[in-house]
Amino acid sequence: MTVTNQTDGATTTTAAATTQTTIDAGSPLYIHPSDNPGSSLVPVPFDGVGYRSWRRSVLSALIVKNKLGFITRDTEKPVANSPLFRQWERCDDMVTSWILNSLSKDITDSVEYVNDSVELWKELQDRYDQTNGAKLYQIQKEINDLSQGVLDITGYYTKMKKLWEELNTLSVKAHCSCICTCGAKENMHKAEQDRRLIQFLMGLNEVYTVVRGSILMMNPLPNMAQAFALLIQEEKQKEFRPRNQLNVDSTALRAQSAATEVNHKLKKPFYISS
Repeated sequence: MTVTNQTDGATTTTAAATTQTTIDAGSPLYIHPSDNPGSSLVPVPFDGVGYRSWRRSVLSALIVKNKLGFITRDTEKPVANSPLFRQWERCDDMVTSWILNSLSKDITDSVEYVNDSVELWKELQDRYDQTNGAKLYQIQKEINDLSQGVLDITGYYTKMKKLWEELNTLSVKAHCSCICTCGAKENMHKAEQDRRLIQFLMGLNEVYTVVRGSILMMNPLPNMAQAFALLIQEEKQKEFRPRNQLNVDSTALRAQSAATEVNHKLKKPFYISS
């Protein structure tokens, strides 16, 4: 309720306070007491490298805060004479501040004069979200060239999965969103998962040849989670093998050498001096 016998400034403040108390906690216009313009949406500010990963983290944070609609235009701006207009501006300024705080200082300085969160988000997207053949080629080449090397199974899988997800986000517009009833979509997904599994197995070190062969013999092929579990189990077993295996091999080698020496002496002719 607005008190009309006060000054314009006081009336506006009272109206804003009334509007604030009537906003439901589930509304995008609701500002939680813990929300403040000094917060950042990501732990590491974006410095121009890895835009897709940064973008995904920001979107997730905005979804949690129920503020994604401000950059997607789903939360429409009220008309100027609406009692919710000032509240919408407050929320939009809050989102803008969060995004700016999630950027490095150099990038922040170049976009700090944008008008709203939509303009800021579009500016960053136009600059850094350049999906082209060169980028696709670079990521695909990294995937093809990746091998386990000195990495453990978890490290190798994490690195490979990150490249897969980056490649997947680059081609997000090519994804089919229709409802499939014939099963073709599910079959295509399975074929893609099998291709990734084989690609992952190809980069494993030779010590995993046996378990790799076992996985490839399965029909149908297991999913990545199942194959990963098998490889982790094999890796843990190998952690206890090297020292014991080395002792066994050394003992066997010494025994073989001793046997060879004895056999050689037995076959050596005897000479009796006169």
